[in-house]
Amino acid sequence: MDVVIPAPGQLKVLSHHQYDPKESISPSTVSPNPFEQFRTWMTEVREQVLEPEAMSLSTANKAGVPSSRFVLFKQLDSRGFVFYTNYTSRKSRELLENPYAALAFYWKEVHRQVRVVGRVEKLTHEESEEYYQSRPLGSRLGAWTSPQSSVVEEGELSRRLDEVKTKFAIDESAKEAEVPLPDFWGGWRVVPDEIEFWMGKPSRLHDRVRYLRVEGSSDNSPQWKIERLAP
Repeated sequence: MDVVIPAPGQLKVLSHHQYDPKESISPSTVSPNPFEQFRTWMTEVREQVLEPEAMSLSTANKAGVPSSRFVLFKQLDSRGFVFYTNYTSRKSRELLENPYAALAFYWKEVHRQVRVVGRVEKLTHEESEEYYQSRPLGSRLGAWTSPQSSVVEEGELSRRLDEVKTKFAIDESAKEAEVPLPDFWGGWRVVPDEIEFWMGKPSRLHDRVRYLRVEGSSDNSPQWKIERLAP
């Protein structure tokens, strides 16, 4: 990559790595089911990509002002893509105001992207509980400690963590302990209406295959229209 500073306060990127994968994708070669196609790609890249579960999550408030951040994808079930967070965080507040989201996975090492757009729904308490109790002790304590997206004072998180440990009678040397699921923490599911698979190609003539949910088809057993997009 060539970076040029043509004048004070300016920055230009003049070149970029050229993609040259051996594979190709088209509407005739992908799975009829985008969830199966995603599982195939995730299985293929997990040994080659550092943290392939990292995904960009974009939300918007009721005024339509967007915001994006990276979160960790945790599950693909029969309805959609699942992640977990604090329900008082900015992302959750925006999802409550405007129940739509966009996801993007970028697997640089293998020149692939996946893009998802859809409606959101909260997981049930039982679903969130099952995942929460599978987390390491430190992560469960962290969920209680952090008032996510709120302004905090220097040192406040350390003090709050000490208070949480006292609340649940957890010794400093404890490797495991009972920590209940907070009522302000849990999962969101993105139920997709659109999923796109992208594969980098030379001269920016990338492969793009998009699945669009057929209008009126069930969330639990959707039907899909598959088409190629111009790069």
